[in-house]
Amino acid sequence: MNIKLLVLIITLMLPSTGFAKENAYVIDQSHFSLGFLVEHAGYAKTLGMFRHIEGSFNHDDEKNKITNVIINVNTESVYTNHDERDSHLRGPDFLNVQKFPKMTFTVDNVEITDNETLISGKLTLLGITKDIKLTGKINKIAKYPFGFSPPVVIGVSARGNFKRSDFGMMYAIKKNLVGDVIELIIEFEARQQ
Repeated sequence: MNIKLLVLIITLMLPSTGFAKENAYVIDQSHFSLGFLVEHAGYAKTLGMFRHIEGSFNHDDEKNKITNVIINVNTESVYTNHDERDSHLRGPDFLNVQKFPKMTFTVDNVEITDNETLISGKLTLLGITKDIKLTGKINKIAKYPFGFSPPVVIGVSARGNFKRSDFGMMYAIKKNLVGDVIELIIEFEARQQ
């Protein structure tokens, strides 16, 4: 057998390492929504959002795997369309933005299937870090039709919830005036770097 052919066959049989294409992505702040819902005295849920975030991650095209996720949220950017409530949310009863200007979400594991993406990570809020789980999906990875360079954009949707009491945020829970469970709504586009 030809030695070159033998080397080629052996090379093809070895597990591939280092050939996967991992791309860095940065979340597009103009196409990012971090919303939340919390019950208000049993009447209805208040919808709010954070208006300023930064985030990045890596995506392995070959393995369809996401790693190195970090999202930093500017807590002062909380917005619920009510100035007095927003000021209260920024104060010591809730986000205490003077002491904790940032909330951080990092990811330990992302399991991508055909129908759903399971995201296990850590949320740091008020200086306390707890495990959090989200479900979501990668909506689309494709060339962006609006002229970015490089042109590839990934779109992601995710949902989850946590108890604010786990982070020491106890205001009005015992009287059932403000709910304990915070429902998260996450939608974003991220640009390949």
